[in-house]
Amino acid sequence: MSGTKGRSRAQGKTAAKRTVSKNAVREQSPERVFFSEMDAYLFGKGIHYNIYEKLGSHASMEDGRKGFYFAVWAPNARRVSVVGDFNSWNPEANPMKGPNEVGIWDCFIPDLTDGDLYKYYVVKPDGMPGYKADPYAAWAELRPGTASRLFDLGRFQWTDKKWMDARKKKNMNREPMAIYEVHPGSWMRHPVPDSEGFYTYIQFADRLVEYLEEMQYTHVELMGIAEHPFDGSWGYQVSGYYAPTSRYGDPDGFRYLVNKLHEHGIGVILDWVPAHFPRDEFGLANFDGTPLYEYADPRKGEHPDWGTKIFDYGRNEVKNFLIGNAIYWMEIFHVDGLRVDAVASMLYLDYGKQDGQWVANQFGGNKNLESIEFFKHLNSVVLGRFPGAMMIAEESTAWPRVTGKPEDDGLGFSFKWNMGWMHDFCDYMRLDPYFRKDNHYKMTFAMSYNSAENYILVLSHDEVVHLKCSMLEKMPGDENEKFGNLRAGYGFMFTHSGKKLLFMGQDFAQKREWSEARELDWFLLSEPAHIKLHDFVAELLRMYRKYPALWELDNDSRGFRWINADDTEKSLYSFIRMNSTGKNNLAVVVNFTPVLREDYRMGVQKPGRYSLILNSDEERFGGNGTVLPAVARAEKIPWDTCGYSIGFPLPPYGVVVYKF
Repeated sequence: MSGTKGRSRAQGKTAAKRTVSKNAVREQSPERVFFSEMDAYLFGKGIHYNIYEKLGSHASMEDGRKGFYFAVWAPNARRVSVVGDFNSWNPEANPMKGPNEVGIWDCFIPDLTDGDLYKYYVVKPDGMPGYKADPYAAWAELRPGTASRLFDLGRFQWTDKKWMDARKKKNMNREPMAIYEVHPGSWMRHPVPDSEGFYTYIQFADRLVEYLEEMQYTHVELMGIAEHPFDGSWGYQVSGYYAPTSRYGDPDGFRYLVNKLHEHGIGVILDWVPAHFPRDEFGLANFDGTPLYEYADPRKGEHPDWGTKIFDYGRNEVKNFLIGNAIYWMEIFHVDGLRVDAVASMLYLDYGKQDGQWVANQFGGNKNLESIEFFKHLNSVVLGRFPGAMMIAEESTAWPRVTGKPEDDGLGFSFKWNMGWMHDFCDYMRLDPYFRKDNHYKMTFAMSYNSAENYILVLSHDEVVHLKCSMLEKMPGDENEKFGNLRAGYGFMFTHSGKKLLFMGQDFAQKREWSEARELDWFLLSEPAHIKLHDFVAELLRMYRKYPALWELDNDSRGFRWINADDTEKSLYSFIRMNSTGKNNLAVVVNFTPVLREDYRMGVQKPGRYSLILNSDEERFGGNGTVLPAVARAEKIPWDTCGYSIGFPLPPYGVVVYKF
C-alpha cells in the first residue's frame, strides 16, 4: 500500500483532481454498470473483447446516486474489499460480493470522485491479506505510490474523425512510414530546479507536433506509456496495463496528445508488453494468493534473466486481459498500432533459460504452442476490428511467417522489426573503411530475404545504451569522418527497402548514450556539424515521403533491383528503387569509403535524362561541396551488366540519388 495508509506523499486527493482542456469535456450522467451472466460466459471463454468496460472501476449510478462500480477477477480469494481515500483504507467498509462462477467480485460505492486513490484488499487462500492495485485501472498514483486512481473515461471529445476515417482505407504496406521513436520523459524537460521537469501530455503534444512536422516523420512510437513503477525499466515492466502513466498527467491528457497528432496527420504507435510483468507485491504477481496471471510452474512462469513473471497464455481469462488491453488502446485512445515487445521470448519456451529451467511442449519441442495461438487470436481480432491499424513484432529470430496470415500458419502481424538488418548495419558501420571490403555482404544480405516478411528497418533505443555508444560515436575516424559515415549510413537506410524507424536524438547526432534520467542534448543544435546533419535527415525524410519508389513496393521484388551489389574492393553499393507506375524511379549509389571517385560510372537500363535529387556531399549537409551534374544523360556505354550508363564524380562517404 502506498505511502501512509496508501496516500501519496506528493499527490493527495485534492491535488490530483483531473484537468482536461476546455474543449475536451462534456458532462453526462453515468449509466449503471454491472457484471452479467453473459459477461461471465464471454470472459470465461476468453472472448469478452470489451472486458475493460466491466472489470476495473467505472463511473456508475445506483438508486439515483452517482458513484463508481468496481469489479475484479480473483477466483481464489477468501474475501475482497475496496479500500481507499474515501473509507480511510478500512477493509471492512466496502466489501465486495463474490466470487461468481468465473471468479468475479464486485460492488458499487456512491459519492466517489475522479482522482480518489484505491486498492483491492485481497484475503488470500492462506488467510493472509494483500493490497493490490486494480489490473484494469485507467489511471494510477504517481510513483513511488502504487495505488490506483478513479477516472471517468466518458468525457473526452475527439476531433480526429478525418484521420480515423482515412486510416480505415489504408494498406500500410503501400504507404510511407518513417517512425520517430521517443521516450516522453527524456525527450525534453522543463529546466526547473529540484523537480523532474516532465512535460505534461498536453505540453509534450504541442512541442512534439511542431518537431515532427518540421522533420516530416509520418508516425511516432511512444515508449513507456503504460504505467510502470521503475523509471529505469523504460516502461517495459508494466504494472498498469490499462493506465497511461501518471508521470505526465491523466488519461484525457494522453488522449489530447493522440488527438493532436492525428489532427496534424501523424500516426501513433505504442510499445506494448504482453511478454512479462514485474513481481511487485502490489501488482499482478500471485494476485489472489495464487499464480493467477502467470504460469503456476516457475519453469514456465518466470524469466530468470529478467526477474519477471510470464503470462499464462493458455488461460482464457489471461488471454482476454491482454487482447482486451490491445483493443482498449485502439478503441479508447485511438492509437494506430502496437509494437509488441520481446515476441521471441514468448515464442520459445527456453528463451533465456538453461537446461532444467524450462519445460518442453507436448511434442517435446521448445515452441510455446499457447503463445502461438494467442498471437494468431490477438492479431486476427485487433486487425479485423480496426482496418488500417498495425500490429508490429519485435522478433529477433528467424521464426517463419511472422507477418503471414494466421490461416496460412502465420502469426498475423502487420510488420516485423528487421533486427538482423539492424545488427549487420551497426556492425558494418563501426568498421574502419579499410576493412569494410571484407564485410561487404553485411549490407547486401537483407535483400536476400526481404520478401519473406513486411519489414521495418530500425535504429532503436536498444542500440544507443549500455555502452553501445550513440550512433555518431559508433562511427570510425575523426569528427568530420564520423559525420560523413553517419550521412552515408542514414542515406543507405532511407533508400533501402523497408519502412523506417529512428530513435530520438539520432537525427541530430546525439553524442552521449541515451539515459531516461535526462533530456536529449538539444544544445548540440547550436553547433554547425549537428545542425547540418539534422538538415540532412530532414532532407532524407522529405525525399522519402515524396517518392513512392521508396515505400510503395517495399516487400515486393518489383520495388528493388541491384545495379552492383558486388563492388567489394571499393565498398560501393548501387541499386534502383521502383514504384508501380514505372515513373519517377530512383537510381542510388552509396560510397562507404573516404575516397573521391572522380570518374565514377553507374550502369542504367534506359536511355534519357537522369535528374539529381540528392547529393549528401553538399556543404549545407556538412559535406565537401562536390558538384554533380543536375542532369545526367545516359550514354550507350555498357556498365554493371546494363546497356547504358551515366558518369559523375562520386563524393567520399557520398550518397547520390538520380530520378528517371
